[in-house]
Amino acid sequence: MAISVSGSDPADLIPVIAGIFLLAGFIKGVIGIGLPTVVMGLLGAVMAPAQAASLLVIPSVATNVWQLAAGPSFLRLVRRLWVLLAGVCIGTWAGAGFLTGGSAEHTRLALGVVLALYGCTGFTTVRFTVSAAAARWLSPIVGVITGLLTGATGVSVLPAVPYIQALGLEKEELVQALALSPMVSALALGLSLASGGVLGLSLAGASVLAIVPALAGMYAGQRLRLRVSEAVFRRAFFAGLIALGAYLAVRNLG
Repeated sequence: MAISVSGSDPADLIPVIAGIFLLAGFIKGVIGIGLPTVVMGLLGAVMAPAQAASLLVIPSVATNVWQLAAGPSFLRLVRRLWVLLAGVCIGTWAGAGFLTGGSAEHTRLALGVVLALYGCTGFTTVRFTVSAAAARWLSPIVGVITGLLTGATGVSVLPAVPYIQALGLEKEELVQALALSPMVSALALGLSLASGGVLGLSLAGASVLAIVPALAGMYAGQRLRLRVSEAVFRRAFFAGLIALGAYLAVRNLG
């Protein structure tokens, strides 16, 4: 049975929290994604998912700001993706009640399904492209669906990440876009959790402290990226997500 820490001090799990954020930051440093999925998948299994999402907010914003700052196309991306991002915000605010008010078991079940589905995307050879004309009507739909899933599970990867990858962005623009979307998702989720009374001073303080292991892991991962095969590491990451997602889903069925 998962350990429930609802209403308890996050200080009770400091080594666990630090280790998970260190690992999540490391993975993000190597492949540019993975912080929310790893944190919610692992930390959400040992504490209330709403609390795990609250701890995730500030490190997610901080690591994505770092990733955004490394690229050249911030303002151009905002102009191109603002409809998607607005949809993410709307969907997150609409779906946050499931995370804050639903049962932990149902949230973990939904989280497990999302993680497993996202893991499967890492092994598909199908590559989609979205034209500029199609993006005009697809962006708000993808944004709202992503926001709803973010509000319900704390994870903002589906369907936004595959959609952004299908937009035909240049490599550096894609890296920035894959930081911009989760950063906005994290901000919207943080506001929803704060207004719902979940993200209080204690969790906010712990979230600030979690920046340290997250950034340390990200720095180590970026250095390792020059020495390892990113493709092999990426496949291992997605395989791990499938296994973790299946575990969470099966354990919380019924």
